[in-house]
Amino acid sequence: MKLTNENYFDKENQMKYWGVSQFKSFAKCEAAGLAEITGEYEREKTSALLVGSYVDAHFEGTLDLFKANNPTLFKRDGSLKSDYIKAEEIINRVSRDDLFMKYMSGETQVVQEGEVFGIPWKTKIDSYHPGKAIVDLKIMRSMDDVYVKEYGWRSFIEAWGYDIQAAIYQQVEAQNSSTGELLPFFLAVVTKEKVPDIAVIQIPQHVLDTAYKVVEAQIDRFDMIKHGLVEPVRCEKCDYCKSTKVLKNVVVYENEREE
Repeated sequence: MKLTNENYFDKENQMKYWGVSQFKSFAKCEAAGLAEITGEYEREKTSALLVGSYVDAHFEGTLDLFKANNPTLFKRDGSLKSDYIKAEEIINRVSRDDLFMKYMSGETQVVQEGEVFGIPWKTKIDSYHPGKAIVDLKIMRSMDDVYVKEYGWRSFIEAWGYDIQAAIYQQVEAQNSSTGELLPFFLAVVTKEKVPDIAVIQIPQHVLDTAYKVVEAQIDRFDMIKHGLVEPVRCEKCDYCKSTKVLKNVVVYENEREE
């Protein structure tokens, strides 16, 4: 079965291929990542995710269909809810910027597949400029640094794993091109702030090379978990782990604060 936009997220293809979102889910919690692709657990569709999807649909030219399939976007009187009025503001803002629109003017939602580390992957490029660039649209709360508990303050690019996405997209695209060369990767970013901020950011190759090694170090274990060869580790902190927790003993309270 050919991989398309329509069947991209089908359960069969979720099991057959790795995707960047899958990898990042496993990196956060192996148990939750596995439960998502088997259908045992479905992540909540937040308004933040739907705002991003709303703007994506605009650039795809499928906004009318998106609205029809998501009646929760609207109030009872038929008007858009405030979050999606903000999405319209974001669309209007980026549409006024020539550079932003130049990078978003490539082929939209281009589905590709390839092997990375001997494992099949699937990707979907927001704006593809064959032989020139890969561009991914990001709708962010802000472009400020993000505090990550294990690592401290990090750029939003690394905190949200966009460097990992870029590294995999590069590798898969190279396999689908006639030259086999790694294309430069750009983020077209717009924020949901009161006054939206915009930027087109190129992620340097040395950053992508480091992210590529991060995937290489973990993907074999994750793939074995996915195929039932290794038991996943539970983080016991995410929503999935909390919803499936089974108490086995009583916790003894200890006050460790100094007096």
